[in-house]
Amino acid sequence: MFKTGGALIDAETAFTRARRGARLRRLRRARVQLPVYSTPHVVTARGGVHEIPIEAIHGTLEPSRATQFDATFAPVRASARRRWERVWIAEERGVMLPPISVVPVDGGYAVRDGHHRVSVARARGAIAIDAAIGY
Repeated sequence: MFKTGGALIDAETAFTRARRGARLRRLRRARVQLPVYSTPHVVTARGGVHEIPIEAIHGTLEPSRATQFDATFAPVRASARRRWERVWIAEERGVMLPPISVVPVDGGYAVRDGHHRVSVARARGAIAIDAAIGY
């Protein structure tokens, strides 16, 4: 990824690139919709924080987030821009972000909290992310 040296410019460019990719996938009629899983009755973190593969994250527990991100967690709405860019800039500056919160589903995980962090991590090419796994 090309860096300009300006965190905000890099974040804006990355968001635009990620959103463009989501639009192209939608035009190709690729699997676009972020799957929504039912919320388990009891969702509590167990066993602390673990590093999980980004590719193992398959969906969300939040129906409203399914309209903001596609199946690859690329942003599809402009309304996600400012928060997405703030997460990008925080990572660029080395800020330690809290772990995402996930629950196991269908051999992978669904996000409970941390959709923007997952999206930015994917856009940055991360292969793993810290997560509190609930059951």
